[in-house]
Amino acid sequence: MKHIAALSLAGTLLAACATPAADPAPEAPMASPVAPEADEAPQAKVAPGEFDYESVFGQDDRPEQDYEMYPVRKSAEVLAFSGIMPGMTVVEMEAGDGFYTELFSRVAGPDGKVYMQNPPSFKAFLGDSVSKRVDGRLLNVQIVESAFDNLSNVPDADADIVTWFLGPHELWYTPKGEPEGVLGDPDMTFDEIARVLKPGGHLVVLDHMAPAGSPPTTGGETHRIDKAVIIALAEDHGLTLTDESDLLANPDDDGTVQVFDPTVRRKTDRFLLKFAK
Repeated sequence: MKHIAALSLAGTLLAACATPAADPAPEAPMASPVAPEADEAPQAKVAPGEFDYESVFGQDDRPEQDYEMYPVRKSAEVLAFSGIMPGMTVVEMEAGDGFYTELFSRVAGPDGKVYMQNPPSFKAFLGDSVSKRVDGRLLNVQIVESAFDNLSNVPDADADIVTWFLGPHELWYTPKGEPEGVLGDPDMTFDEIARVLKPGGHLVVLDHMAPAGSPPTTGGETHRIDKAVIIALAEDHGLTLTDESDLLANPDDDGTVQVFDPTVRRKTDRFLLKFAK
């Protein structure tokens, strides 16, 4: 495994993508963090590397399917790679139904915050799954409905971490019946990501691998992207690649078939990258 920071937690954006094969949209997902009483002492800060990520996987009222997918998606290891810690502010791009929102919320805790972003175009697909996941449960989560290139609900330099799991390829995907580019312009999207990140903050990207040299438009066809496309976009907007993992790599997947194909669904070859501002 190619890590700059070794991961050894037991534990997996999204099974294939986050959408059904018919009209692919992104995939994604519970006692929630409870706000402290007025006279309650603030939680002690946790030093980097000291948080027990396994502590947020306990059995509770979250959807049962979450527990089925944790080992498939290697979620504990992905959390550790991301580096989210208590008290942090997280912008979760293309959060889907909140599978990872649940975990981010629990790690960030009452002193942290999670912006749960999804494009309005995904509302019909997601139904009431977002409100069921968040309302009255995840008290530190703010739901954001916006295109990827419009994070106006997030102040400048507010985020410690921006995550985008199994979704960057959607920048070149057009939902059925929608105008081209409705999900967001690639350059403007990465402008927004750079804007909301604090100096020293991180962007963590997970996506389905396309063959090296594939054009960006592959994202709208097979729902995969060449990681070189994402690295170039990030670097063009002032972000530096600092870490990479083959945690979810699958050498048996040649990257040529659509991610919803039964032969590769939930076991595509995936890249995991971390950038610093």
